[in-house]
Amino acid sequence: MIEFGHGTHVGLRRTRNEDTYYADASLGLFLVADGMGGHQHGEVASALVRDAVVDLVTRGRSLIEAVHGAAEQLLAHARHTADDLPMGTTIAVLRTASDSYEVAWVGDSRIYMWKQELRQISHDHSLVQALVEAGQLDPAQASKHPQRNVLTQALGVTAPEQLHIGMARGSLEPDMGFLLCSDGLTEDVNDTVIAGTVARTDLAAQECVDQLLLSALDGGGDDNISVIIVRSC
Repeated sequence: MIEFGHGTHVGLRRTRNEDTYYADASLGLFLVADGMGGHQHGEVASALVRDAVVDLVTRGRSLIEAVHGAAEQLLAHARHTADDLPMGTTIAVLRTASDSYEVAWVGDSRIYMWKQELRQISHDHSLVQALVEAGQLDPAQASKHPQRNVLTQALGVTAPEQLHIGMARGSLEPDMGFLLCSDGLTEDVNDTVIAGTVARTDLAAQECVDQLLLSALDGGGDDNISVIIVRSC
């Protein structure tokens, strides 16, 4: 049995919400996408990728095939748009089955797992994360680095032959939880606060999501914020 909560907020600094998400326990599919590109390009990109992934998974494609297919559809759409602005999006997606889970991601939207403690299972495709992994930047400095929002991978921006889709899978166990979010949450709420909220078994998943959205707004609300919490009961 799956319990889930979901929500998004434009934040306090933006005029439009370029994030989107999808949550469907019957399909076992949950995703967050954070669009970019200016004007309406970001919201178009994230919505197109969301719809493409849902359609492809519904038609029996694997998670990685669905993300690749969505990237190709976004690039094809962008080629027919008479505008030089980029049209890209991140994606963080979870697929659950009766006894297993699979996740995939591109960009810096994140996937966390909760089982007694919070653990990030995605790895940001960002310039700052690349510097950390190369030993050129202290992890403690990463969250404040001026280029922390520069992505090294994004759907619609990265060429298909260079696209790297992060993936992980494992056994789905009772009392296991997942958090999918755009960077609007992680920019304004630290992992300690996130962990404390996700761990609250006295709250429903939706109440935890609402609390995280409020925490991000209290922290400044500098970007669009999208959050999904999925619990295996």
